[in-house]
Amino acid sequence: MVTDLRQLADALLEAWNGHDIDRILSLYALDHHGEDVSQAYPIQGHQGIGRVVSAIFQAFPDLSFTNEELIIQDDRLAIAWVMRGTHQGMVMNIPPTRRPVRVRGSSFFTVNNGKIARSLHIWDVAGLLRGIRLLPDL
Repeated sequence: MVTDLRQLADALLEAWNGHDIDRILSLYALDHHGEDVSQAYPIQGHQGIGRVVSAIFQAFPDLSFTNEELIIQDDRLAIAWVMRGTHQGMVMNIPPTRRPVRVRGSSFFTVNNGKIARSLHIWDVAGLLRGIRLLPDL
């Protein structure tokens, strides 16, 4: 099972870095339930995932993720990641600034039958806002 979860994590990062929404959706259960610190409501099913992923790709068309650390335990994955991209579209109701950003975060996944059933994404929203110059450096 460890090998399968490692492959799932690799496939997920490949799909994000390839901007392949269909491939991303194929890795999630149809009844997926997710939470993201930047979202006011839970991310439900493929429709919710597709909405969030599309918005992120529009905001950062050159987005890429780097896996900093992967932890696998039973049916759970934890990925510490770094996202890089240029703010070229609306994000959190903020118009494009054309500034490059580097944001750290962690995602936690529960996997059932080879698909992501639950997810939690915790990331440095303040770091993003500093990167696009809406918050001062601390």
